[in-house]
Amino acid sequence: MPLLEVSQLRVEFPVHAGLLGGRTGVVRAVDQVSLMLNAGETLGLVGESGCGKTTLGRTILRLVAPVSGSIRFQGVDLLALRGRALREARRHVQMVFQDPFSSLDPRFTVADTLGEALDIHGLTPDRERRSERIASLLRDVGLDPVAASRYPHEFSGGQRQRIGIARALAVDPKLIVCDEPVSALDVSVQAQVINLLADLQRDRGLAYLFISHDLAVVEHLAHRIAVMYLGRIVETGPARELCSRPHHPYTRALLSAVPTLDPSMRRQRMVLGGDLPSPLQPPSGCPFHPRCPVAEARCRTEVPPAQLLGPGHSASCFRPAE
Repeated sequence: MPLLEVSQLRVEFPVHAGLLGGRTGVVRAVDQVSLMLNAGETLGLVGESGCGKTTLGRTILRLVAPVSGSIRFQGVDLLALRGRALREARRHVQMVFQDPFSSLDPRFTVADTLGEALDIHGLTPDRERRSERIASLLRDVGLDPVAASRYPHEFSGGQRQRIGIARALAVDPKLIVCDEPVSALDVSVQAQVINLLADLQRDRGLAYLFISHDLAVVEHLAHRIAVMYLGRIVETGPARELCSRPHHPYTRALLSAVPTLDPSMRRQRMVLGGDLPSPLQPPSGCPFHPRCPVAEARCRTEVPPAQLLGPGHSASCFRPAE
């Protein structure tokens, strides 16, 4: 049984015309998304800014309410949970946010930040065990336990992100949603945080939903990759195979933009025409057809179904790999 199973998930946000105006439409941020994630696995979720990646991650954590669909974690329907049952489920699904500064309360010390999660779930009944647990978490993410008495502004960006990771680990989760966890960091620090995440996964058996726009990072860390465009998943597959043999034209365009120092690995640059369509007025048929170099007449009227192109590899395209 998969650890996480998302089926036909749809998330919409109403749009209003000014402060006193009425509702003018809806933005369909996530549109009929289905995916699964196994225990101890990393699923990379990639796509352009605004494609719905973060909204999908927040919806899985029940921070955003979907219009329809289902989210099952260890066989339990998360959307049906309320009160204490939902709080207990949230202990097993945590999040590491993109901005390591704004995600931390500047009035809390590190001990306050980590201890809050422990207190909410009643994991450390006495002060001594609480302090030992906080010190252990800091060591696990490569920080000195003396940092527990300091405030977020006293740390570098990489150190703050390590604190964010420690906070997610505090309640012993099984799944962590990583929302662009290294995009705000220097390149050298990015590598350190990525290696830390890989080590924690190996030692703790964690599963990651790793959201990023950087395919090079995702290819290094993920076991499988899902490519998202305008709220829809357009291609999924094993990381190495998807990166070496992309079938959807959007995936090929993303991969062609990844820089490489090896001339033999460089791909012919594929520049997409047109602009990203407005999610307020998405195109009919295939959402990618206004920018697709191989679009045909039916792409404008029909939504292509997912075609199985290899073991675990599928793409929603009428003309894959052309």
